[in-house]
This record gives sequence, structure tokens and C-alpha cells, in this order.
Amino acid sequence: MSPPSDVEVVTARLDPPPEAVCALSQRLCNEERARAARLRFDRDRRRFVVARARLRQLLGERLGAAPETIAFAYGANGKPVLAGRFAVSGWRFNLSRREELAVYAFSRAGEVGVDVEAIGPVREGPAIAAHLFTRRERETYLALAPHERPLGFLRLWTRKEALAKALGNGLSLPPEALDCLRAEKAGWRLQSFSPRPGFIAALAHRQ
Repeated sequence: MSPPSDVEVVTARLDPPPEAVCALSQRLCNEERARAARLRFDRDRRRFVVARARLRQLLGERLGAAPETIAFAYGANGKPVLAGRFAVSGWRFNLSRREELAVYAFSRAGEVGVDVEAIGPVREGPAIAAHLFTRRERETYLALAPHERPLGFLRLWTRKEALAKALGNGLSLPPEALDCLRAEKAGWRLQSFSPRPGFIAALAHRQ
């Protein structure tokens, strides 16, 4: 996938050497360090620190600011936005993590959402489709051959998640409001892509 000219997509590995993690942690604010400390497993703490520090670095490059000075505010469903003097910059961004990979999306043209998943069997796929997919999405999923359904499910799911994240409402909206097969009629463009071998991702952005 080639992202549109007004959207930037960046990927990052989340398992650098320990000395790099220590340096990156200095980029975080106190609240972020506290969130990291509450995570039970070392791997999860490390990946959270790296993902957030990398987000600050990438935003700092676009804002011309030191990463540690960037301030965030959070919507009702936890979506971060730039705050303080950075709020007027026009930059919108989103982050998704899965295992050792993070995917970031940046735009000054409107809201963006991104989601990434590791490719593999999804035992809960049929149950999730029954409860969270629209009728059209379920029909599209069930029309696939059995061997195509795991990847087909992930393609639909990542698109749905990316759209939900772009809207800032998570999956709290009714399924019909997040119909990824009709998103274009609502002014959204959804694109699936492979950020790294073994992963599938989706990008949602305003057309």
C-alpha cells in the first residue's frame, strides 16, 4: 500500500537493546512512566516505553520540538491529541501496537486511525463477527472459503478498528456506524496493508 500524499505511515520495532530503552524512557512524562510501571511484565513495560517514546520523537520531528516537551490530552475513549501550544499545529496522529511492532499514522489533513494485528488463526472470529460485524460484513466474511477466513477476518477487523480509532469512539458505537464496507459513503477511505511480514494493518483517513 502507498499511503495518500497527505498521510504518513511509519513502523517501528519495539524490542531494542536495554540501553536504548533506558535512554528512550527519558523522553516520557511522569504520567507515562507511571503507566509503564503499572504493567506487570517486563516485556510489556519495555514495549510501552519504546512505543510512546518513538511517538514523541516522530511528533517532535514534525513539530520542531523536543520530544519530552510535547503535551497530550485524551478524549473520552482515550484517544490522544496534541495539547497546549501544539494543539494549533493541525497534526493528527494515531498509534497501534501488536507484539514487537508499532505502526504510526500522521496527517494534517484530518483525523486518522490505524490498527495492526499479527496474522494467525482467530478462534473467536465467528463469535466476534456475529456480535460486532454488520450484516454486510458478516456476509462478506462467511462467503470466504474456510482457509481464507482467518486473513479475511483480520482484514475486516483491522479496518473496523482503524475507523473506530479515527472517529475517537473505540468500538462503543453500534456496528452500523462502523460499517467498513460503506465507509467511503461517509467520507472515509480505508486501506489494508502489510507493515511487516506476518502482520496486517489498516489505515482510516478522511477523503
